[in-house]
Amino acid sequence: MQLWQAYHIARSVEEAISILGAHAGEAQIIAGGTDLMIDLQFGEHRREQPLAALVDVTRIPEMTRIEQQGDHLLVGAAVTHTQIVKSSLIEQRATCLVESCGVVGGPQVRNVGTLGGNVAHALPAGDGTTSLMALDAEADVAWGDGRREWLPIARLYRGPGQSALDTHRDVLVAFRFLATREREGTAFKRIMRPQGVALPVLACAVWVRLDEAKERYENARVCIGPVGPVPARATTIEEALIGAPVSDETLDRVVAVAYQTIEPRTSKYRATAEYRSYMVETLLRQALPLAVERARTGIARAEGVGLG
Repeated sequence: MQLWQAYHIARSVEEAISILGAHAGEAQIIAGGTDLMIDLQFGEHRREQPLAALVDVTRIPEMTRIEQQGDHLLVGAAVTHTQIVKSSLIEQRATCLVESCGVVGGPQVRNVGTLGGNVAHALPAGDGTTSLMALDAEADVAWGDGRREWLPIARLYRGPGQSALDTHRDVLVAFRFLATREREGTAFKRIMRPQGVALPVLACAVWVRLDEAKERYENARVCIGPVGPVPARATTIEEALIGAPVSDETLDRVVAVAYQTIEPRTSKYRATAEYRSYMVETLLRQALPLAVERARTGIARAEGVGLG
């Protein structure tokens, strides 16, 4: 079955927008294609007629960069998971993102799958998305009507698989977030089914800033997912951390808050609500102390990352 009629390789965001516009909703962006190809063949959006065109954005420089600009790290939406895993800059300044991208699928998927792909397809279980939320990331979006803006990535999600982006007209260009500084650290942990597809049962990304004595949480951001229909920060956990001492007692209190406020749903593809709720404690007890250690020592080496 023919899925598309023409294949264009765009060299700039403007060219990609122009090609999409010329096909009036009958063309679509492609980068890694790990979600798109399945969707075109088997998904609910499969078509009786082939797309007029696919627009490849993997040759656009600003979509394939990893760089630091001032206090921010910029990561192009077409950067692959493997590129992120191999980036020493991201490992040191946004460790959780390396840890989340390093457990996506297998090597073949990581080699072609992109950070922007999960976000553009509005997948609430995206590992990279969980870390981007904890990093308080923004997305650079080129809209089909000519507008270009940075906005919080949470605003791109309207529901499971429902994005504010129209991949027939709009382009997700890049992400930016503040690089970790002194007394700041991040970590990502997840639990997944060992058999079949590598679906996360639950994942947790945290970012912490300690006070000058490195004895209290000065600030914190936590994202646990998938819990609801869209990615969201665990604000009740954050509030329980801010100003509290770094101690076992605080961790116990945070776990209790999580049990009271985090309500994962039963998923036939992941696990029961009861099991996933129980695993929230496991993830918090793994991720928070690790982020604190990195904030105290300034040493950040990603754990559990697949390099094959």
